[in-house]
Amino acid sequence: MRLHWSPRSPFVRKVMIVLHETGLLDRVECERSVVVYAGDPNEKVLKGNPLGKIPTLVLEDGTALFDSRVICEYLDTLHSGLRLFPEEGQPRFRQLRWQALGDGMTDIQILWRNEEMRPGGPYVVITSAFDRKLRASFALLEQEASELEAIPFGIGHIAIICAIGQLDFRFLKSHWREAFPALAKWHAQVSQRPSVVRTEPEDDLSPLVVNGSFDDFVSPVNFLSVGR
Repeated sequence: MRLHWSPRSPFVRKVMIVLHETGLLDRVECERSVVVYAGDPNEKVLKGNPLGKIPTLVLEDGTALFDSRVICEYLDTLHSGLRLFPEEGQPRFRQLRWQALGDGMTDIQILWRNEEMRPGGPYVVITSAFDRKLRASFALLEQEASELEAIPFGIGHIAIICAIGQLDFRFLKSHWREAFPALAKWHAQVSQRPSVVRTEPEDDLSPLVVNGSFDDFVSPVNFLSVGR
């Protein structure tokens, strides 16, 4: 199998954590694929995924799977260990709910980052909504931190890890750990898993990566402030 991959994508990171956790890493070839929000689609990615997004997983028969939710659940059917996607009942929907929350938090951060780069400045009504939603999401996770710690590791945990990792990577000085200590305690523990350590996001020096104004991005997120 071949994975359209980037070391900076939080949704690609979800797939990579699943590959580590399921022991399937050696069955997938990672292909560095650059996709940008405001630019021409990557033709190689577009060939398999008409949305032009990563991650995209190309199977042995040429079928392309997308997005991260579909890819991760497919991979979870290819091993004999403990399922990251429980098969039924409350355990399954607990993990799916956390996955939806983590993915949504990541979406907000990506959209917010792009909004801040808008020529002439961001629309405040949009970024204010992002701020409230992200605060509310972290507040909910603070309440559920003990449950996150008690429940067997699954896809919901992975999505939340990737959302928090994106905040640490792209929104520096957010002070989320001071604002949400119970969540910070859980995150510190789960961050010791080899799959999490080995998939930390990073800026690569690939000549394929286009340098843009994001290099000078100043994070607007500060959880110790009230509002923006």
